Amino acid sequence: MEQFREIKLSRRDVLIAGAVSASAVAMPGASAQPAANAPVANPEPVKVGVSFNVNGKDVTLELDTRTTLLDALREHLHLTGSKKGCDQGQCGACTIIMDGRRINSCLSLAIMHDGAKITTIEGLGTPDKLHPMQAAFIKHDGYQCGYCTPGQICASVSVIEEIRAGMPSHVTADLNAKPQMTVEEIRERMSGNICRCGAYSNIIDAIKEVGGVKA
Repeated sequence: MEQFREIKLSRRDVLIAGAVSASAVAMPGASAQPAANAPVANPEPVKVGVSFNVNGKDVTLELDTRTTLLDALREHLHLTGSKKGCDQGQCGACTIIMDGRRINSCLSLAIMHDGAKITTIEGLGTPDKLHPMQAAFIKHDGYQCGYCTPGQICASVSVIEEIRAGMPSHVTADLNAKPQMTVEEIRERMSGNICRCGAYSNIIDAIKEVGGVKA
């Protein structure tokens, strides 16, 4: 037993000594360690050229690959109608129409849409020639503060096109039949656009008018 205890202690000492030697090799001196307050070099952003057709005009931008489509529109093209609300794709304030479909521009990188045709609220109509949906929003008082209105209008235009194209929604009862322009369909399809002022009923009235639904 005494002999076994001596061997065990001897092996323990060897292991400790080996660990100390290894750490000494790995860290030969304090000079090898970076200074606590040494500046960390940030890599230069990667930029690429991206081209779009925005509101009927061809544009080319040199963008950081991390730039969202919303930031490209607002910060680089100065089209500030599209709003940055939640920046998480939950409020719909950034809704635009791209290649005929509505998307949340805050969730999409600009470089993903090279060559796309984009329509923002600025491209739907002008003060002298309003889009029918813009005119209906004014008629039915479909906005109050107006912050979400550009996204609401872009989404509303797309909703009508979706229903007319026969695209079903979660509330479409018969997938083999063409969906109808009902209040239930409109509410479901517009559920991704939040109005903090609560003008929902007026927004629905505006969509119904443009969609040809009789009161």
